[in-house]
Amino acid sequence: MLENLEQQPADALLALIKLHNADPRADKIDLGVGVYRTGEGDTPVFAAIKAAEKKLLETQDSKAYLGPEGDMGFVHALMPYVFGKDDPSKGGRIDGMQTPGGTGGVRLAAALAKKAGVQRIWMGVPSWPNHAQILADLGLELKTFAHSTKDGVVDMDALRAALAEAQPGDAVLLHGCCHNPTGIDYSNADWDEIAGLVKARGVLPVLDLAYQGLGYGMEEDAYGVRRVLAEVPEALIAYSCDKNFGMYRDRVGAVYAMVADPAQLNAVLSNGHTLARAAWSMPPDHGAAAVRLILEDEALTRLWLDELDTMRARMRQVRARLADAGKAGAIDLAPLGGQNGLFSIVPLSGEQILKLRNDHGIYMAGSGRINVAGLTMGNIDKFIADLATVSA
Repeated sequence: MLENLEQQPADALLALIKLHNADPRADKIDLGVGVYRTGEGDTPVFAAIKAAEKKLLETQDSKAYLGPEGDMGFVHALMPYVFGKDDPSKGGRIDGMQTPGGTGGVRLAAALAKKAGVQRIWMGVPSWPNHAQILADLGLELKTFAHSTKDGVVDMDALRAALAEAQPGDAVLLHGCCHNPTGIDYSNADWDEIAGLVKARGVLPVLDLAYQGLGYGMEEDAYGVRRVLAEVPEALIAYSCDKNFGMYRDRVGAVYAMVADPAQLNAVLSNGHTLARAAWSMPPDHGAAAVRLILEDEALTRLWLDELDTMRARMRQVRARLADAGKAGAIDLAPLGGQNGLFSIVPLSGEQILKLRNDHGIYMAGSGRINVAGLTMGNIDKFIADLATVSA
């Protein structure tokens, strides 16, 4: 039977990583892989995580199963950061469960939406490529609209038109902050309008908050999610700690549901547990336990937030340097200064991207998406100069 399976194309980003690793050039630049890097090019373990893991090693007394809901202490400790410190459960209307990374959160949110009766989901494009793959695998119909314009700003007209066409019972998938892959976020005024539109159309918001704290700050980056939740009766929220705690390989995430009536919450969560049991049975505990220990300890929380501030400041520094460069050949880098998070898209042709890779050792996704954290004060001038060369 296995002979019936056809060879699938390699994941483009994973293939890019292999190409970069095999390149012998000392001045090569990796702008593809989506992890934070320091000014020295490293992706270190947070000091707060190291301290929490040490504490976990000393105090954890069992590796027994936790169940499909995972570490609920972790799930609840995150809630004030996501939903606000004043009653983060919104009167008993919000609760959640742990998932394997933000990807697991998105997968489970989409599966819950489908089980609740959603058949069609709207999404701005470009988006994180795995969004479309997950929705297709679940058999959900995907309807797309332009997330941003060629001028590098959000396309609110496209969103308005999409929501005008959406029907009650549809869902809409929105990035909470630090949009992947464009770095182009909705403003607070945009979110105010979006919240009203979603409410008026009766669509279910699925909010993907994968980069909280990497834009303007933990509170600032939660504005969109909180604004939508203030207007709508129900929503699903996928959350990732992989970026803002540097827990990439430990897969630390959560999914939350907000219901109209608190009496319905247990039924929704029971469906989440059933879906998780069939998909991955139980999420990995170690990373979530470490995050929980940080959030339970005031000193470790301060240390984590300081480290997050350092990450954000470095990415802002890189973006400011790119913006100050103005034009690199035909490419206007100024808009990158006002974008957020790890990613931005540089408008290059496939031929230009290949030329950057072959002639200059600069690796980026075929879409032109770059990870700005791959740039340092030591290589950014080379990047700008080489960009000017291929786009002149």
